[in-house]
Amino acid sequence: MTSLSTPGQTIGPFFRFGLDVDRGNQLVPVGSVGAIRLVGTVRDGANEPVPDALVELWQTDAAGAIPAATGSLQRDRSTFTGWGRCHTTELGEFEFITVEPGASFFAVAVFARGLMDVLHTRIYLPGTSDPFLDGLAPERRETLLAERVSGGLRRDIRLQGEHETVFLDYR
Repeated sequence: MTSLSTPGQTIGPFFRFGLDVDRGNQLVPVGSVGAIRLVGTVRDGANEPVPDALVELWQTDAAGAIPAATGSLQRDRSTFTGWGRCHTTELGEFEFITVEPGASFFAVAVFARGLMDVLHTRIYLPGTSDPFLDGLAPERRETLLAERVSGGLRRDIRLQGEHETVFLDYR
């Protein structure tokens, strides 16, 4: 008799009820002074878009301050929140309306099918550095640097394979 192990559980696909937040991808209202778009595409190891990923973003405000927590995901969206959540489109795309952080990076979490746990990474502003980023090999560093595009910034996230995004381990 062959003993079969129980298959691992992944964190997706998602039942969206309860995960959606009203204007969750808007850390500031559209049209706010200093508002930018942070866009990208989540791609798998075969460079195919991931249409059912969930991307979360945390950041400081433009002055480098961390917003006070309100204790609720349904926050007052009339001011800067410091946190956002966006489901990817059928083409794997995500978009946040935010401001450039006073710190050098955005903190990002990615939840997607096939993952055993959440993936943590960063998206750095162009032209910035810190000890972590500076300690990476140039080709790895490139996977974290945003590029300036019309209306804001762009950084794609590769879950694995060639040009895989650098992910952080907090264990």
